Amino acid sequence: MSATPSSPPDLPPVPAAVQETVRELVDLSPVLADIGVRFTAAGFEVHLVGGSVRDALLAAGSSGSRIPGDLDLTTDARPEQILELLSGWAGSTWNTGIAFGTVGAEIRGVRVEITTFRADRYDRESRNPEVAWGGSLVDDLVRRDFTVNAMAVSLGPDRTVTDPFGGLGDLLAGRLRTPGSAADSFADDPLRMLRAVRFVAQLGLTPVDEVVEAMTAMSGELARITPERVQAELSKTMLQDAPRAALQLFVATGLADVVLPELSALRMEIDEHHQHKDVYTHSLTVLDQAIALEKADAEAQSPDLVLRLAALLHDIGKPATRRHEPRGRVSFHHHEVVGAKLVRKRLTALRYPKEVVEAVARLTFLHLRFHGYGTGEWTDSAVRRYVTDAGDLLPRLHKLVRSDSTTRNRKRAAVLSATYDSLEQRIREISEQEDLARVRPDLDGNAIMQLLGIGPGPEVGEAWRFLKDLRLERGPLDPDEAEAALLEWWANRQA
Repeated sequence: MSATPSSPPDLPPVPAAVQETVRELVDLSPVLADIGVRFTAAGFEVHLVGGSVRDALLAAGSSGSRIPGDLDLTTDARPEQILELLSGWAGSTWNTGIAFGTVGAEIRGVRVEITTFRADRYDRESRNPEVAWGGSLVDDLVRRDFTVNAMAVSLGPDRTVTDPFGGLGDLLAGRLRTPGSAADSFADDPLRMLRAVRFVAQLGLTPVDEVVEAMTAMSGELARITPERVQAELSKTMLQDAPRAALQLFVATGLADVVLPELSALRMEIDEHHQHKDVYTHSLTVLDQAIALEKADAEAQSPDLVLRLAALLHDIGKPATRRHEPRGRVSFHHHEVVGAKLVRKRLTALRYPKEVVEAVARLTFLHLRFHGYGTGEWTDSAVRRYVTDAGDLLPRLHKLVRSDSTTRNRKRAAVLSATYDSLEQRIREISEQEDLARVRPDLDGNAIMQLLGIGPGPEVGEAWRFLKDLRLERGPLDPDEAEAALLEWWANRQA
């Protein structure tokens, strides 16, 4: 990586009060103060660095200001010296990162990672760093991803703030830059491009032109990164309060083409003869609305990764199913079926947990079901099947379906909302009479075998499914009715 930093833009000087605030926040942590005393007494430098400084600055002036999260420190002490300084004092230490100069420790309930100054160069084929110890703090800071993460505060008695690349000014100005050349930085670690996307959502920063141009030119390099690391960054972006602008950058720079091409594909052309809703913009709006509903629900998990992924991806089956119909109409028949398959394939490739994959795919498959409700024509049986098919995803399905209404026609939007209110009311009414969350046949497997005089086998499963369908169709039955229906089904089957 180039060690030559880019020149920070002309900025007004960072107020002394801001730097003083960062120093004061450091002093709020007795653990940091004690680490500073211990390392300084042994003749070493030690600094709070990176995201810890950035987050401390962001927390400045807020209610209950504190040093946020786990703490990242850097020092000129070598790993074996760090371990010696922590021995007998830290509650525990771990060496999993020691090959890269990092020692982890837990000190009075606070987790810290202390890393020796580094001046790495990268093997740009595998992205593995060639670990090299740095000779100074600035050597260490220049190798970091962005200027807002290339700041440090000494834990020595002077609490010196070191900001050689204008990170404090960039943070105050809402600007995202790299300490050195953006192209060099992203070549060293292409995942930094996805981190840039995340920081748009997490910190509200706007990348400078050089960063956007490098991301666009080098988006293909993201293919070098393992799916697990890509998934972790994408999920962090999705879990922020307002990820829309970040996702727009993700698509506009071509990064989505590499790791989530189904999202980019939603930008379908709209020509003068075949007008239809902009599916890409619609999907981002559905995500915005789903997040708003999620936050408004005091009983719901927030942030909800499953709901947010479903909101973003629920229409990814549309490009493959688009058909131009007579009179300029456009159809997307069965896009929910195709979409569920695409969701499964893509999220599996990104190494999402199986339960997340299945939940998002199921919501995608079910998101259109409500539109068969019309003005309330569904039978009680159809309502039961809606609830049973959704299972424990029903609260999320409610939010997804409501969010999927992005029409600007206020009258139509009001009708759709009122219709869904009606469906939810019917679900509540039926639930008061029967337990829709646990719809089971009125006879269990043992009763089925005894009544039909058969042993375990596939016929028991067929009989169970018949009774389950009957239960959904007619509601709870008393044992005599269930037995009579089963015997009639069995007789017809044997005929």
